[in-house]
Amino acid sequence: MGVLEFIISLVAMVLTAITVWILLLRKSRRRAPIQAEGHYELNELAGMAASLKDRIDTLESILDAEAPDWREQNEHGSE
Repeated sequence: MGVLEFIISLVAMVLTAITVWILLLRKSRRRAPIQAEGHYELNELAGMAASLKDRIDTLESILDAEAPDWREQNEHGSE
């Protein structure tokens, strides 16, 4: 019975080690790409937001020149 107990404990330890190894690999794969790509995407999105803000400011200045009461009309339409 000593050999059987040794084999069972050896299999249990190997399965535990493999499970922990797989879980650690999964965690590292999830975290690493998200941090690197997420940081790059955040910078890109910030640039896009600044560009869109400039466009909105330009459109508002055009609307102010073309139709001065557009803001009041828009406020009544949104209520």
